Amino acid sequence: MLRHLGSRLGGNALLVLALSFLMYGILGLMPGDPLDAMLAADPRLTAEDVARLKAVYGLDKPLTERYIHWLKSAFHGDLGYSRQFNKPVMDVLWPHLKASLLLMLPSFILALAASLALALCAVARPGGPVDWIARTLAVLSIAVPTFWLGLLLLLVFAVSLNWLPGSVLQVPPDAPWTDKISAYVLPVATLAFGMAGGYLRYLQGSLAAVLPMPFMRTALAKGAPPRRVLFRHGLRNAALPFVTVVALSFGGLFSGALITETLFGITGLGRMIYDAIAGNDYNLALAGLLLATICVLLSNLAADAAYGWLDPRIRYAG
Repeated sequence: MLRHLGSRLGGNALLVLALSFLMYGILGLMPGDPLDAMLAADPRLTAEDVARLKAVYGLDKPLTERYIHWLKSAFHGDLGYSRQFNKPVMDVLWPHLKASLLLMLPSFILALAASLALALCAVARPGGPVDWIARTLAVLSIAVPTFWLGLLLLLVFAVSLNWLPGSVLQVPPDAPWTDKISAYVLPVATLAFGMAGGYLRYLQGSLAAVLPMPFMRTALAKGAPPRRVLFRHGLRNAALPFVTVVALSFGGLFSGALITETLFGITGLGRMIYDAIAGNDYNLALAGLLLATICVLLSNLAADAAYGWLDPRIRYAG
């Protein structure tokens, strides 16, 4: 297992290197060079000034040479300078990543816990009221658009009832921690509800496929308590495909929560990447995209480790 994870880490490192070159090239080919934008915004600048600035910043060199220079600087912790914020990229990246983590981790834990509890209660009594509620909530979660649910929660709890803040930006930085938590209630609920439906359907389907298997009936025939059979044998065998879905969705959260972040005024990683690309902030956009890529790869690596823990029969080639 350790050898497999080590080889996966090495392969992921090479993949990140290849993707960084691809992203660097794509961002470099985008129209709207920052220096050309400066020329259009300031009539006092001449074409000669722009050419001189391109020579100073190395923009007149070939793409591969510029990429190698950026890669050497990145290995030393220098990811460049953000044109939008007039700060080093590392100083801009951390606050946005922190805001994303404050949104994603509670949403992920809430969606995972709710879907796990509902799925276990539903399969324990198939056809019962809990089963019907779980299926209805799963369909609603998948069918309802995230922006519509977020707007509905804002209209009810922030505008009509005035129970919760409608935006994280409404809470000042020096506010009590209770106010900061209340500002994240609506976005966390919106994102968690959107994720829980997929989790619930996959887990419920996997459990329904595992429960009729012979080893489940054998454990019950030997006198094992039904709850122990469900948790120890059923859930562990049904969790393999579920782990794959969870790992992929968790990695995608780092850049895929753009709608929720925009609705509730959260300056997270998804919003940062979008604004950086729209504003031709190449260094910041590249760093954000690479960070999201690394998170996806690490979540897949964690899923591989979970496979071996859930099913000891799984063996990886050396």
